[in-house]
Amino acid sequence: MAKFACCFGRVASPTDDVHRVSANNKGNNNDISIELLDVDNMRLYTYKDLQFATEDFKPENKIGQGGFGSVYKGQLKDGKLVAIKVLGTESRQGLREFLTEIMVISDIAHENLVKLHGYCVERDHRILVYGFLKNGSLDQTLLGSGHCDIKFTWEIRRKICMGVAKGLVYLHEEVQPHVIHRDIKASNILLDEDFTPKISDFGLAKLFPSHLTHVSTRIAGTQGYLAPEYAIRGQLTRKADIYSFGVLLLEIITGRPNQNKRLPIEEQYLLERVWELYREGDLEKLVDISIGEDVDINEACRYIKIGLLCTQSLPKNRPSMSKVMKMLNDEIDLDETDLSDPGLLSELTTFKNGKNNTSGTSSSTSGKQEDSPMFGNTTSSFATMSFTAINDR
Repeated sequence: MAKFACCFGRVASPTDDVHRVSANNKGNNNDISIELLDVDNMRLYTYKDLQFATEDFKPENKIGQGGFGSVYKGQLKDGKLVAIKVLGTESRQGLREFLTEIMVISDIAHENLVKLHGYCVERDHRILVYGFLKNGSLDQTLLGSGHCDIKFTWEIRRKICMGVAKGLVYLHEEVQPHVIHRDIKASNILLDEDFTPKISDFGLAKLFPSHLTHVSTRIAGTQGYLAPEYAIRGQLTRKADIYSFGVLLLEIITGRPNQNKRLPIEEQYLLERVWELYREGDLEKLVDISIGEDVDINEACRYIKIGLLCTQSLPKNRPSMSKVMKMLNDEIDLDETDLSDPGLLSELTTFKNGKNNTSGTSSSTSGKQEDSPMFGNTTSSFATMSFTAINDR
């Protein structure tokens, strides 16, 4: 059984496009020789550069926190705004391995993927530098509980759905070997000034040991997007990404997160509610009223049905991303006879709780709890999982 380490683009050889330079190791004041990258449009930043950009990683400049580390908004000396991701200590890679993976990520480019501009490696620091995207992430704007000035019209939502789908088609079917993102969610979809969606963190899993899979138990975070076969048995395939995309699609059309404990119990789980109203023939009730009168209600309901098709319990019943794209574009018909019960979050949670109480399965936890007024206390954990070979995906 092959490990996940084969999932991201080509594997660079140790001598690919690298050159040896001298770097100062401030920990012991000795000059050491390390290998750094020579990649077009990829800049090596010093830790001092990034300290300056973020005002020494000032808490007020922190704009995100995820399983792989913290993200800060920064401004470089030339005035350029950047998003600076400080990777957590869970990554145990050596310098050569880290740089090789950076090279692999730099080879993957698409208009709907966040572009990596540079990196920093000093002592034990591992930092990635991306371009800053003006309109933030979907969880902060469309799904956020605070005030947002963005008017998410139907045209903008459709553009976001199509863009994310295009990015996943590229990762799943155009890059060789195929790429499995494994963490598609609202906080990983960023918007530029024209509301073009950019999938972020598509390469970060590659920078961590293959036996560590970030599984957040945050109510409206990663767990709500996990395909049942992945969450329960660790079976990672492209169909797991498609399940996550289906949940995201429902969130975009309804304007609400996949779980919200403020709602009545029968409405807390979005996927359950969507399936219930689908069976009742009342999907129009789900379309976000804040879209306004410009909404194409028939197209919105069709997108909801596509979301249900992507979230079916059995992976074999979920369409490929290229087929999803054609359905979103109305190039092929959506056969509703193919729709069956989705993999529901509440059933998955019940299964996992029962398993945790009886099986004795252990996992290590990492990270601090975060408080959210909407979703309550949360934790992060790392689970040991195995993965199938790419040919089986």
